[in-house]
Formats: sequence, structure tokens, C-alpha cells
Amino acid sequence: MTVDSIIPDERRETLSQDDNERYSRHILLPEVGSEGQQRLQAARVLIVGTGGLGAPLALYLAAAGVGTIGLVDFDNVEASNLQRQIIHSTRDIGRPKTASARDSIRAINPKVKVITHQVALTSENALSIIGDYDIIADGTDNYPTRYLVNDAAVFLGKPVVYGSVYQFDGHVTVFDSRHGPCYRCLYPTPPPPELTPSCSEGGVLGVLPGLVGVLQATEVLKLLIGGAEPLIGRLLLVEAWGTHFREVQIAKNPACPVCGAHPSVTELIDYKQFCGLGRHEETTAVEGLEVSELKSRLDAGEKLQLIDIREPHERSFAPFPGAKAIPYGQLVRRRKEFDTSVDLVFLCSIGQRSVFAIRALNRAGYTGKMFNLIGGVSAWRDNFSAEESARSHSRVA
Repeated sequence: MTVDSIIPDERRETLSQDDNERYSRHILLPEVGSEGQQRLQAARVLIVGTGGLGAPLALYLAAAGVGTIGLVDFDNVEASNLQRQIIHSTRDIGRPKTASARDSIRAINPKVKVITHQVALTSENALSIIGDYDIIADGTDNYPTRYLVNDAAVFLGKPVVYGSVYQFDGHVTVFDSRHGPCYRCLYPTPPPPELTPSCSEGGVLGVLPGLVGVLQATEVLKLLIGGAEPLIGRLLLVEAWGTHFREVQIAKNPACPVCGAHPSVTELIDYKQFCGLGRHEETTAVEGLEVSELKSRLDAGEKLQLIDIREPHERSFAPFPGAKAIPYGQLVRRRKEFDTSVDLVFLCSIGQRSVFAIRALNRAGYTGKMFNLIGGVSAWRDNFSAEESARSHSRVA
């Protein structure tokens, strides 16, 4: 879908001779030209987070000539940031990230106006901060802020250029509820906090945020210049270790609680509570099934219900043929689809989400026998070849 620039003509200003020289390689492109560069110069872009994703975003948008860049971050630079957050340097350790990023932006392009917001984005300040900008570039690493940014953007009619990274995997898309889905259309409910490790816990390949952040910057420029096909309704999946790119179509959810036909969320809420942070989680034991046990039961022709609770983009990279796909967030309301006389085996990426799925169904009153596949689909793939996997799956009733 080709979209027009979100910058109206009346905001464009004539380029100076210095501008024509600095941005000459842009202006040579027919798709950009002087008009496109003028739109970039008039644009106001807010970058939420000046870490791994925000670093390349800020640097490339500044180099491209985006007139005003806002930076939201409350953190200070640490030594562990420098492996991937290239906007900061060793001498910046201990400084506020917004101040460090501002200096790097000015070093690249002193004509860019930089506005720093040395605060945590909250339900109290989000609308007033976001409202001053044309686009929000989401470089955050936590679910409460992602839902907050999404909801505020929907209420204000702003597009969000979204990116996320973890270990070797990254996602990029554009959420714009006026033309396509929002973040809640893709993720109606957050995963349990225990299943959302940060980069500090799980690690991240240092160059991956650079790759994803540059893709985000590309999407921002396309929206500002116009005439391009942004990733609205398309989720780009990046797998760095094997160098794979894949695209998944995502649709607007008519029943979305924020951007749907009859929204139930009409104001900003307590997003930490919504995401379950600080909530006491039950520790009831859940019965697990080793991958070797599952294979033996399948080989013996035993009737089982295999339920894959991963999201569609996860399944596209590592499908589990023969399993019924029901994302985690839909399990409780779809529990009547299960046969209580047949054992249920839940499949997720690494065998953690399935534990919470079983507990949720127990609370909802499901009485059938349920198992968590220990180690998840990753363990299955590590232990069995694709051919063996396919043969076993063909025996699922």
C-alpha cells in the first residue's frame, strides 16, 4: 500500500544552498527530490528509547535531515550498553542517555533541533509528549511502554514505527490505526512477566539492533517523504544468525479494544498493572513431558491433542506440523474446542509459556489432562530431524 507523506505542503520551507549540498544525494533521487527533503526538514520525530534501536534511528534520521528529533529516556549510559548502543561512547558512561545522544546527533548534523525528555514515559505525560510529534519511533524494550505508546498513538492518530530485538531475532513494522492494525491487534494481551526476559537477561547480538534500527529509520523516512510502501499490515521478521528475512501479513482486528469498531479502552491505563508487573504469580506444579516421551507416544499411535500456543510469526520460522494453532491469549475462551478425554500437550518456543497456559486453563475450570512439552519446539527440533518430526506429526489424531 503506497501512502502519501504525513507532512502537509504548508509546512515545507525552501532549502538553503548548504542544505542542497548536504542532502544532494537525496535530492538526486526522483522519489525524494527537493520536495521530499523539505518534508524531512519540516518533520518532528519522537524516538522512545535511546538504546540499541534508538541509537541507529537517531543517527540516521539526523543524517537524513529530519528537522526535529525528540528523545525520551530516563536512563544513564552504562559500560554494558556500548556493545550495541553506538550513539554513546566510553566517555559518556554515567551521563544521561538523552544528553549523550543529543551530542552525537549535533556532531553529525548541527542543523537538527534536538528536544530531550529525560523522563520515563507514563500515562500522565505520554499524550502531551507524543502530541507534539508527527511520528513515534518505538525503541523500547518492555511491554508496558509498548502498550502505552500504542494506545497514546491511536488516541492521537499518530503512526508508530515499531522494532524489537532479542538474542538473534528482530521484528519491524508500522502500526497506524488509520490505515491498518495497531500493536494490540497483533498482541491483544501481554505475556506473563516471567516469559519476557530483557536483553540484560537473555543477551542480544550487538549488530542486530543496528540492523533493525536502520530498518525502522527507513520506515520513518518513507512515511515522511511519501510515495513509498511502508510496512503497514506487514511484520518483517529478521533472524540474524542464519540471515533470514520473512514477512507476515497482519490484519486490523475489528474487535481490537483500542482501535476496533467498539473500543473498550478509551483512555490511558495503568500499563504496569495491565502487564502483570508486581502481581503475585501462582507456583502450582505443572506436569511436563520430555520430547522423547512425546515422540514415543506419537510413535505408538496414541491419540493426543497438540496445541501450538505460539504467535503466527513464531510458527512461521519453526512450524510444528500436525499441531493445532491457538495463540496463548485465545486459550481460555477457546477451551471448549478441547476434548477432555484426550491428553493435551502444549507447545511453545522453549517450554515456559505452556506452563502459564496450563495454569490459566486450570483456573478457568478445564478438567482434562494437560502436559507442558519441556524445552518446547526448540528442544524437539534439537533432538529430532525434520523428517522424523514430520513422520511423528502425521500420526497426530
